[in-house]
Amino acid sequence: MIITRFPPSPTGHLHLGGARTALFNYLFSKHHGGKFILRFEDTDKERSKDEYVESIISSLKWLGLEWDEGPYFQSKRFEIYQYYAQKLYEEGKAYYCECSKELLEARKKELQERGLKPRYEGTCREKGLSPGSGRALRIKVPEVAEILFEDLLRGKIVFPADEVDDFIILRSDGSPTYQFAVVIDDITMKITHVIRGDDHISNTPKQLIIYQALGVDPPSFAHIPMVLGPDGSRLSKRHGAKSILEYKEEGYLPQTLINYLARLGWGYGDQEYFTMEELIEKFDIKRVNLSPARFDPEKLLAFNGYWIRTLGSKDILPHLKPFLGDYPLYLYSEDYLLEILESIKPRVKTLKEMAEMMDFYLLEDLNYDEALVKKFIPPKKVPILKSFIENLHLYDFSDEKSLEAQFREFADREGLKLKELAQALRVALTGKTISPPLFEIMRHLGKDRVNQRINKVLKLLEGVH
Repeated sequence: MIITRFPPSPTGHLHLGGARTALFNYLFSKHHGGKFILRFEDTDKERSKDEYVESIISSLKWLGLEWDEGPYFQSKRFEIYQYYAQKLYEEGKAYYCECSKELLEARKKELQERGLKPRYEGTCREKGLSPGSGRALRIKVPEVAEILFEDLLRGKIVFPADEVDDFIILRSDGSPTYQFAVVIDDITMKITHVIRGDDHISNTPKQLIIYQALGVDPPSFAHIPMVLGPDGSRLSKRHGAKSILEYKEEGYLPQTLINYLARLGWGYGDQEYFTMEELIEKFDIKRVNLSPARFDPEKLLAFNGYWIRTLGSKDILPHLKPFLGDYPLYLYSEDYLLEILESIKPRVKTLKEMAEMMDFYLLEDLNYDEALVKKFIPPKKVPILKSFIENLHLYDFSDEKSLEAQFREFADREGLKLKELAQALRVALTGKTISPPLFEIMRHLGKDRVNQRINKVLKLLEGVH
């Protein structure tokens, strides 16, 4: 069975690059009917925070990247790491080192001054030291000409053996180093494929040495390019990139983020938009482009507009409701909410915009901008609005076409251009100059609320003009 993993460090929130890595691991495992594991690399006690664990978990769940096992925490697995470290020590594949940090720094500086590559020279390799205070455990790097592996995307990658010295796998306080913990986790969790950013390529030689020392075949590796900003530099907040939960709070749909992240460096023919089901069906890791993908906030926003227009209103409503907290939703049926959502969908690109645009549908009492009312409903239009509501009882509010026909007849009788009267009525009914079609608004608001709002505007105008 194919098993992948996503191993974030809980030292910050989940951002676009990490979410894309999680997505690619998820899609690869699901495409092959395998498992997706979540584990937290939380051995950095000072920077790891529970709030970030919760944030990352919330982000993954919101995106729909549900894991099959976990979450596991490295901080709770020290006994496992120490067991494997002891095994290597007992087999003579690792040794204890008593070199102090100061001594190692001095030696490093000396080698650099001589123009040599800083490396540990095996000072304690043959001393036969036993475990003790202040002693770290180093792995014995075998004498080979080169270290190589076959990357699923890049083909053969070769490292000169002299790039790796006898590195520490267990610190003097008994805690594992990153390289060691990762390998032991991947072995014990039976990880078959490691899909990660190409900034991890340089970690691979050390990890391969640990696999070899333990007599375990390494997983297959695929190192995907980083996500860059629009200017080609490393993606950061200055490019407008935010954490996944910030996108949620700004009114983006999870379908948008999933679709956009998948398209960052991966493609399937000319297809632009994908559901999760389509991505699982079509995902092939070898289709990942080796050129770094560039983040485009405008394209992400356009994707969100597409998914708002495309998804059914019943699918959108649960995501929209958190943005409607200030409105008296208890007054309205779900059918009404779905109807007005459908009305707004084509005109917005975020759920936040949607909530702001539909306020006139959900507020029983509108607060009008007097300057706006005065501009679009000058004194000459007041008698016309009065005449309009006097005839309101004759109008058929159940059908937009009937409403439009009756409205046109009224405008003709008053000798008005349709547009001129419509804009005045739009401001009276919505408090805005831009909205869904007027007759659609009237049908949703109903005769009583239309009457009430026009009367409120007329009363307001008595004190304005």
